[in-house]
Amino acid sequence: METLEARSGRELAGRFTDLYVRERPRVCCYVHRRCGDLGTAEELTAEVFRTAWERMTAGQEIRAGWLFVTARNLLSNHHRSVARLTELHRAVADELGRPPASRRDDAVLDALDRLAPAHREVLLLSYWDGLSAKEAGQVLGCGASAVWVRLHRARKAFRAAYDLPEESV
Repeated sequence: METLEARSGRELAGRFTDLYVRERPRVCCYVHRRCGDLGTAEELTAEVFRTAWERMTAGQEIRAGWLFVTARNLLSNHHRSVARLTELHRAVADELGRPPASRRDDAVLDALDRLAPAHREVLLLSYWDGLSAKEAGQVLGCGASAVWVRLHRARKAFRAAYDLPEESV
């Protein structure tokens, strides 16, 4: 005999599946029109429905309007992230005395990807997220002076990964 919990879970999965099949194409088109990249649109749409599933399992009723509001909020976060990345490119280029990279120039991102996670983290906290040494220290679990040391080492590692000669920073 089926338990009430199993039946309830199956009904929830069915409601979610119906919502997904009915609304996913609309939400994905909405996001795609606003970000211009199908891959990004699909990722953001998946995040919308992941969040919807979490809310539904917590007992919240999800309707189409909620999906679009969530998509709009995720798009705003995405656009802020892209703006921070552009600013990161500019800040790194300014610091290294190079002209800013174009959007298609992946040299900075490639160099960041080649860094050790600790170096990448301190650079992103400082340049991308704009945290002070004290704030970054709170995130990293160390003091501001340790952040400055880590940042110095990370810059040096970044220069090597970017294949740049040693310059004073």
